[in-house]
Amino acid sequence: MTQNILLTGASRGIGAAIAGALDTPDVHLARHSTGQGIAADFTDAHAPQSLWSRALEMLDGRIDVLINNAGIFEASPLDQAHDDWVADWERTMRVNLTASAELSRLAVRHWQDTGRKGRIVNIASRAAYRGDSPAHWHYAAAKAGMVAMTKTIARGYAGEGILAFAICPGYTMTGMADEYLASRGGAKLLADIPLGRVAAPEEMATIARFCALEAPESMTGAVIDANGASFVR
Repeated sequence: MTQNILLTGASRGIGAAIAGALDTPDVHLARHSTGQGIAADFTDAHAPQSLWSRALEMLDGRIDVLINNAGIFEASPLDQAHDDWVADWERTMRVNLTASAELSRLAVRHWQDTGRKGRIVNIASRAAYRGDSPAHWHYAAAKAGMVAMTKTIARGYAGEGILAFAICPGYTMTGMADEYLASRGGAKLLADIPLGRVAAPEEMATIARFCALEAPESMTGAVIDANGASFVR
């Protein structure tokens, strides 16, 4: 049976690579993006529910898989004004965690109401376990929350055929190589990755497609690290 999939953050980087990996005859894809897809600004509290409704309509009332990939990575220096720091925290939490939680809830309720099985794939981060820079408390906390949410969904609803997986990338090449490496420390960054290079978005897409379509049911709750051994558990 053709799988209907809602993918968030599909316009670039890992999301665009996932969309490419899912561009097959056995998949109908609803893309959340600012370009070719359904636009939704996750800083707006009403956006996740609106996106879900429009995607459900586009996919003839059935969504089989939800892939939560949308996110932001914005610095929030500790020495800025307190209210600004809190505003940054709340913005990142809403976009990176709360929107994914809302969509996940809507997905679980959809499958419960229709008696169907379903899958949720959350794109988290190495930061969920390793932490991040002093300017990214909010990012690391949101990704750790996403991992905990994934495990909770897996444990809570496996008996209903509702599965959940999380993927934790490390640094991933989402732009021009030289510019990307220079902006993140160049040789110092690579020295921290035993593999000797950052990941390609297509590598994350391969894992996401596997979780969405092929992973055995017994894998539910799995958190898959993909960081070139820069952090191992």
